[in-house]
Amino acid sequence: MTVRACMARFAFPDRLYPIADAGAARAGLDVVTLAESILAAGTRLLQLRAKELPSGEFVAVARAVQARARRAGARLIINDRADVARLVGAAGVHLGQDDLPAAAARDMLGSDAIIGLSTHDAAQLDAAVRGGGIDYVAFGPIFPTTSKRNPDPVQGLSALAAVRPRCPMPLVAIGGIDAGSIAAVLAAGADAAAVIGAISGAADPHAATRALLRAAGL
Repeated sequence: MTVRACMARFAFPDRLYPIADAGAARAGLDVVTLAESILAAGTRLLQLRAKELPSGEFVAVARAVQARARRAGARLIINDRADVARLVGAAGVHLGQDDLPAAAARDMLGSDAIIGLSTHDAAQLDAAVRGGGIDYVAFGPIFPTTSKRNPDPVQGLSALAAVRPRCPMPLVAIGGIDAGSIAAVLAAGADAAAVIGAISGAADPHAATRALLRAAGL
């Protein structure tokens, strides 16, 4: 599949791309309840991230979140695991640099699946664009983040602005973004901002999602 074909069929439905992260959720909050709170805020695209869960538990959680996403009229993206995305009928998968190659994920999930790929510098972004087979590129971390144990080097707003002209497909910024910085991230050229900690770790994830939507102009 060409980059042009991917571009023609996917656009972020909102300028906020929330991520329900089991690892980042505050103590006592399970990720299904977290996802419910985010969906209730009105988001139309949600990513589920649960890197520490065993496969069987991840599938069960993903099925529960997928059912809630369907009821809310939202699409669910599974982080890393194309096999889980296929098992639960999710809309697609978000891949990291060390995950299944995009072409293999496309073979597994089909032409209608949404496939995103994380990049952490300009060289990785250029390679993602050349490789094709994906629907959007993630770039970051834009700011320091605690959502990864060993985060990649911070790129900053200037690097985001620099790679924007080099990315002919939807570009989502990620890493340390909150309600106070999302407008600047979008102004630097991102089509959407992916947010983990400011939602998953919030005392009230529903209110945090609403605040981010407002800050993004939605």
